[in-house]
Amino acid sequence: MSENTVELTSKNFDKLVSKGNWIIDFWAAWCGPCKIMAPHFEAAAKELKGKVNFGKVDAEHESELASRFQVMSIPTLLFFKDKTQVERTVGAIDKEAIIKKIKENF
Repeated sequence: MSENTVELTSKNFDKLVSKGNWIIDFWAAWCGPCKIMAPHFEAAAKELKGKVNFGKVDAEHESELASRFQVMSIPTLLFFKDKTQVERTVGAIDKEAIIKKIKENF
């Protein structure tokens, strides 16, 4: 993780995501599209630091969270506003698309 993103686990997910605006990347180390999207996610996190919270969930190691949110393919981005999911995207997207989705939902 970087200084602009938070690693989310089943232990801290509910507490952290309960307040504020969150964009959460469900990913895995072996996932090619996840590796492609990672620098775009990081760039968006850096640009919007302090405005939106950026979290990452390793779907392979946190399978109960992936199951809970019905993540069937990765990368999947989930958007939460005060603990309520408001949007979902599946597949790798670039920084501009991430920022566009944030502006549409928050």
